[in-house]
Amino acid sequence: MFNRVIAYFDNLYSPVALAADRQPPMGLRPFVSYFINQLRAVFIVRFVLVAIGSVADALMPVFVGLIVGMLATTNPGDMFNQHGQALLWMVFVVVLVRPLVFLVDTVIRNHSIVPNLVGMVRWQSHWHVIRQSWTFFQNDFAGRIANKIIQAGEALEIAVNLSIDAAWYALIFVVVAIIVLAQLDPVLLVPIGVWLLLYAVLFTITMPLVARYSEELSEAKSVMTGRIVDSYTNIQTLKTFSTGGHEDRYVSDSVVEHTVSFRKLMRTFTYMWSVLFMLNAGLVVSVTWLALAGWNNGTLTAAAVATAIPFALQIMNMSGWILEIGSSIFRQVGNIRDSMETIAQPLTMLDAPDAKALEVTKGELVYDKVHFNYWRGKSGSVIDDFSLTIAPGEKIGLVGRSGSGKSTLVNLALRMFDVQEGMIRIDGQDIKGVTQESVRAAIGLVSQDTSLLHRSVRENLKYGRQSATDEEMMRAAEQAKVQDVIMGLADPEGRVGYDAQVGERGVKLSGGQRQRVAIARVLLKNAPILVLDEATSALDSEVEAAIQEQLTTLMQGKTVIAIAHRLSTIAAMDRLVVLEQGRIVEEGTHAQLLSTGGHYAHLWERQSGGFLDLDAVAAQ
Repeated sequence: MFNRVIAYFDNLYSPVALAADRQPPMGLRPFVSYFINQLRAVFIVRFVLVAIGSVADALMPVFVGLIVGMLATTNPGDMFNQHGQALLWMVFVVVLVRPLVFLVDTVIRNHSIVPNLVGMVRWQSHWHVIRQSWTFFQNDFAGRIANKIIQAGEALEIAVNLSIDAAWYALIFVVVAIIVLAQLDPVLLVPIGVWLLLYAVLFTITMPLVARYSEELSEAKSVMTGRIVDSYTNIQTLKTFSTGGHEDRYVSDSVVEHTVSFRKLMRTFTYMWSVLFMLNAGLVVSVTWLALAGWNNGTLTAAAVATAIPFALQIMNMSGWILEIGSSIFRQVGNIRDSMETIAQPLTMLDAPDAKALEVTKGELVYDKVHFNYWRGKSGSVIDDFSLTIAPGEKIGLVGRSGSGKSTLVNLALRMFDVQEGMIRIDGQDIKGVTQESVRAAIGLVSQDTSLLHRSVRENLKYGRQSATDEEMMRAAEQAKVQDVIMGLADPEGRVGYDAQVGERGVKLSGGQRQRVAIARVLLKNAPILVLDEATSALDSEVEAAIQEQLTTLMQGKTVIAIAHRLSTIAAMDRLVVLEQGRIVEEGTHAQLLSTGGHYAHLWERQSGGFLDLDAVAAQ
């Protein structure tokens, strides 16, 4: 039965639910409220339950005082006859009300809030961040971004729940204590009032420092994590260049910076606790002295003294607990602020409000007076007043040295970036007016920098078309000449073939094998527009020759943009477009361009073994 109750609270919220407004707001209070409001009902219940529990705890010194008073005024043998009903009420509060309240609160916190809120914050933060532009990820460490998302869920949950458990609980307790002590003797409120004032000053001075230093510490941790993950991600480069000493310094510098930030935070804690120890000593001594003096003067009964001193002791114990909890809260507040700066960044690549899915009927691709520069405000453009019409089913080869804008044109068509002027249309539809996903679904890309997901071969191959059957997947693998490679794969977990994991970025496969898997993936996707960006650059000549036949089959009936420094691989295209500094300098068939003796002809003459001599081109 208890398991069914827990299961009910477990499933009260989904950790992968999405908010109605999917843009987390900037600013600490709005950012926290954005997530907390999604679980508003259970948090209200928690406020009520913790308040009841705090009142029950505050009644404990009162009960002690009442019992002492009963002992002082009741003859032996008459205790239960005279005070039985009052004692039963005390038992009811101690045995039933207090445990039940805290039990229900524990179940709500541990099962409805903690796992679901942590998961929800992480999921919604990831859902938002993954939709940021490509530039967003190019400008940061992947490990740093991941660390901020992971820490945000836990930090927010801890900060909010501890605020209820500590701040709200303590407020109710102190209010009850003041009411009780005021009725015993208003003089007892003087040391408590002075203590509260000094405690508030201590809290006001130290907690902002804790939040600030925690934010600095969180950022230092994110940088350290980013550098460590960057080292692991590029472990082959580290090993092959024998840069152990340099890499050690690179990471150790971030460890030192993290330690320096940590020391600043710990120094604040030390000062804070030193002051609190003195404050608490003064509180207990003063309340006890006043209570005993009152009893000595006849103004306080023994029951009143037995009530006042436990209250002072509880407040003293609670003050250290509150300060510890407060420190934790403000440390988490620092973490939340640090995470918020990354998570709550507005999306810069947005679909139009009325965007519909792209409808590809023919596959025409048009660049219309396109201007683009990666660095806005800087002089010059990567792409400058570029216009090009690629007819449905036409095969275009883009030629030019590195930096001429070939890959940029492809990324603009994929809407990895937005053009600053002009327009790109697919079948007459401005790609900025349709959904990004539909644009990318219409384009199959095989790039020279092939990166596979750290998942199974099957998941990698089907990533572009999840609905593909295993038979279609294996046929694509055979066409890409990678079937034999896949069947020979095995990972440390014993998974083989299509179920084997390929490692981060596909490191368990050679460059040529990764390229063939990428080609198979695009074959399976079967998009109407095909982009081949140095698609066979990582392949040896024998495998390339075998795959070229399949690529020819793949290109049939599709609009194709092919980029290659090895000009022989694109010489058979319907039209070649020669680029220089983001502009078209020549276009025509291979034969036409050779006959003119222009830029392309010079490039062709400078081929050595099928590759472009870029140094010679640059020296022209």
